[in-house]
Amino acid sequence: MEQGNQQGQDHSEETRVLPTVQAPEEQLEEQPGKAMQQEKKQEHYTIKIVPEHGDTVHSIRLSARMLKYGAATLAAGALLFVGAFSYGVYSTMTAKSDAAEISELREVNNIQQEQLLQLSKKAYDLQQQMEELTQMEQELRRQTGAPAADDAADSEKHDGQGGPVIAPDVANVRETLDDLEQRLAKRRASLEQLKQTMRDQQTALVPAGGLSFGGASVTTPSMWPARGDVSSPYGLRWGGSDFHPGIDIANDMGTPIVATADGTVTTAGWNAGGYGNMVDIDHGNGIMTRYGHAMQVVVVPGQHVRRGQVIAYMGSTGFSTGPHVHYEVRVNGTPVNPVGYL
Repeated sequence: MEQGNQQGQDHSEETRVLPTVQAPEEQLEEQPGKAMQQEKKQEHYTIKIVPEHGDTVHSIRLSARMLKYGAATLAAGALLFVGAFSYGVYSTMTAKSDAAEISELREVNNIQQEQLLQLSKKAYDLQQQMEELTQMEQELRRQTGAPAADDAADSEKHDGQGGPVIAPDVANVRETLDDLEQRLAKRRASLEQLKQTMRDQQTALVPAGGLSFGGASVTTPSMWPARGDVSSPYGLRWGGSDFHPGIDIANDMGTPIVATADGTVTTAGWNAGGYGNMVDIDHGNGIMTRYGHAMQVVVVPGQHVRRGQVIAYMGSTGFSTGPHVHYEVRVNGTPVNPVGYL
C-alpha cells in the first residue's frame, strides 16, 4: 500500500510539474465559448404586462441593443411625422393664402373692369359730343358764308354699321382718348378761325360809329347788331330749364348797337318784362327786331332808321348778368333763330 501511494504521489507530482500546452485547435474551440459567455453577459430587459383582473401575466424580454434600435426607430418616425405634419400645415396655410389672394385679385379685377367700362362709356359720350360740335361748326360756317373746315366730313348721313364685337380694354380706351384729344385741338383751332372770320365780317358791316347806307332800302335783317362774343345762343339753355328767344352778344359797356335793317322804331325805352332799356324796330313784311338791356337808347318811337344806324349803347339793364345786347328776330310775332339773319 505504501508503495502504491508513493507511486501515486510521484505520478501526481509529475503531472503538476509538466507544463500544459494547448494545441491551436483547442484555442479555437475556447473562443466561441467566450463569445457565448459575453452574450450571456449582455443586459436584457423584461416588460411584464399585468392584466387588471389577475389573468395570465405576459412578459416581453428585450435586449439593450433591441431597445436602442427601437428608440432610434421611434425617434426617426417622430421626426418624420413632425416634418410631414409641419409640411401639411404649411401647405394648407399657403393654399388658403393663395386662395385669398386670388379672390382679392379677382375682386380688384372686377372693379377695374367696371371702371374701364364706365370710362369707355364716357369716352363714347365725348365722341358723340365732338361729332355734334363738328356739325354745329359746319352749320355756322354755312350760315356765315365761311369756308368749310379742313376736316369737315360729308354732311349726308348713312346708318350702315358693322365689324367684329370687341370688348374695350385699356389700350382701346387710351387710343380713343388720344384721338379725342387730337380732334379737340383741331376743333379749337378751327373755331378760333371761324371766330376771327365772323369778327372780320362784323368789322366790315358795323363800323365803330355806325353806318347809314344810301340807296335802296334794306328791310331784311342781314348783319350783326353789335361787336362782341355770343354769350348765350338761341333755344334751350341752363340745362333745358329756360327757352332763350334770341342771342346774347356781350362786349364792353357802351358798345354801339345798330339797326340790322331799315325800319321804323315802335318801342324805345324801359321794359318791365326783363329786357330793361329796349328798342323794337318794324321792318315790314311781318319782320321785327328787338334789342334789349341797353345802357342808353338814342332813338324814339316812330323814328325811321337805316341799316347800320346806332340806336342804343350796350348796357346791363333789366334781367342781366353783365353788359350785352339781347337780339331777337320775330316773324309775324314768333321769335326765330337770329343766326339765319346775321
